[in-house]
Amino acid sequence: MNQTVTSDWKTLDRFVEINSHWVKLIAEHLETTEGQTVEYWRVERADSVVILTIQADKLLFPLPMYRPGVASATLDFPGGRLLAGSTPAAAVPAIIKKELGVTESAIASIEPLNAIGWAINSSFSNQKLYGFVAQLHPTATVNPELIGAAYPTNPEGIHDLLKKLTCLQCRALLLEWQNQDNLRC
Repeated sequence: MNQTVTSDWKTLDRFVEINSHWVKLIAEHLETTEGQTVEYWRVERADSVVILTIQADKLLFPLPMYRPGVASATLDFPGGRLLAGSTPAAAVPAIIKKELGVTESAIASIEPLNAIGWAINSSFSNQKLYGFVAQLHPTATVNPELIGAAYPTNPEGIHDLLKKLTCLQCRALLLEWQNQDNLRC
């Protein structure tokens, strides 16, 4: 039996709000639809854009970057936060340029993987994830000093990549792309 939620919870008070350039931390007392008061902590963050960048049937990755949340460098697709007033699609060329040193003229096509942003953690954050596939011209120059890894787009390459890729956002977009690609065949 599916239960339908008929109304929103009520915010009773906000007892903590910490603002920074990267994140806003909020603690509130909320009243549930059943009348129960709960303490709830959440964050508000800018949305994310992650790009599967492909050249000559290879997925290109920037150099691994240190991630404080997991205290290690990780292999991730090019990506970044969406600046206020920018659209997800408009952010793609600047992210690719920053992370792979590729000019906009080197990009043959940009296709969205998800038209509506996916909630990264809807219970804790308002942040959404937008994924794209950027095809680079086969002869476009990519700075080799900025390439951290390249994996073939064939099933074996994706299988090997999934053994190395620990970022859930990156994995979700890769699997979505693989699924969409298989549906087109």
